[in-house]
Amino acid sequence: MRRRGVWSALTLAIAVAVVGGLLAYREVPGPPPQPAAVSVRDLPRVPWEGGPEYYRQFPKMAAWTDPRFFPIGVWYEAVTSQRDVDLDKAAGINTYFELTQSSDLSLVRANGMYGIPSTQLPGYGDETVGWLLTDEVDLWGHEGDAPWTGKYPGEGEICVPESALCGYTVLQTLRDRLPQHDGRARYANFGYGMEFFIKDPLAARFLDYTDTASMDTYWYTDDGICELTKTPANVCHLSASYGFTIDRMRQLDGMDGKRQPVYAFVEDGAPFEKYRTTITPEQLSGAVVNSLIHGARGVIYFNHNFGGDCRTQHVLRDGCGAAIRPAVTEVNRRITELAPVLNTQSLQYSFAPDMDTMLKEYQGSYYVFAMIGRGAAPGRKTLTLPTGLSAAKAEVLYENRQVPVEGGKLTDDFGTEASYHIYRLTP
Repeated sequence: MRRRGVWSALTLAIAVAVVGGLLAYREVPGPPPQPAAVSVRDLPRVPWEGGPEYYRQFPKMAAWTDPRFFPIGVWYEAVTSQRDVDLDKAAGINTYFELTQSSDLSLVRANGMYGIPSTQLPGYGDETVGWLLTDEVDLWGHEGDAPWTGKYPGEGEICVPESALCGYTVLQTLRDRLPQHDGRARYANFGYGMEFFIKDPLAARFLDYTDTASMDTYWYTDDGICELTKTPANVCHLSASYGFTIDRMRQLDGMDGKRQPVYAFVEDGAPFEKYRTTITPEQLSGAVVNSLIHGARGVIYFNHNFGGDCRTQHVLRDGCGAAIRPAVTEVNRRITELAPVLNTQSLQYSFAPDMDTMLKEYQGSYYVFAMIGRGAAPGRKTLTLPTGLSAAKAEVLYENRQVPVEGGKLTDDFGTEASYHIYRLTP
């Protein structure tokens, strides 16, 4: 199992060259604020890939076309016993993004779970709905079409010549090796090379080889991320930064006019050997929800502790995850319950200039997901509703309370940068 987020000397050299002195921190443009006079019935829709219908083009993903299904995965697990599956299902996991060679796919299949492995594991069948091409190729193969030796980081020379860039070749080669036209999607996870150090047209090309994708930037636990990416401290270690990562992926994905599902990638422990920082329950929940607000179409948890006080490859299954597992379980429960809502196309509207918000309509009600915006101060915030949304009160889901709507506005407290509220308004 590879360590993640580690840059070789060559990688760092290339990254520095590509940055070329440019400021790495960038704002991904979001939808412009809508004027208050716009009626909720006339709001435009946020661009998306089509929701669950997207998966209809992959026959092996038929179950994913159900609006009640929302992908919630764990990264690189072993499934060798019924206990493994029981623990994962109880935490709200439904998909394995990469599996060990020792995994028993009959257990995955019998329990109604799904797998997206990188190899054709023994006995694979309908549980395997996609193939993982590779992980973080933008950090070790980089943006280029040079020949690939077939080697991975730590195995020797990667591109030919060694100084060349061959990431596109890696993806094409791995895609060609897989069974062709087998009804399964091709997925890859990328690193923060695409997010910060590779120019937009070249970064976008990585997504030409995938049908679904994710990007792992561990904003809470990577103690070096602010300095490395020249991200100002006030907008760095925040839940809203995970939404920034989704924005970046969606920006790149939309450059060719075609879209694919982009999944959130959130650590559930301490993923770096050289850092001891561990994500907290509130931070994890905030990172997940902010990713959803920015358009994440699934959630993947990085399930390994390489640092901190408790080392494990199975955070959600053993004692190392005792503190974080309840938060993972609860946020997954909410996502699963709200799947029919999350699987609708969002309405484009800004409720407040310093807030991250998402507006959805489902079965006659409107759902507002709200958090503190990137770099904004926590505290009491006022959200202005679009005209035509004339509810007298908003039910605050999962908090057993309501807030009044007065003059087309609702006001509520957001105690920390990771706080979130989900409101249901029924006109």
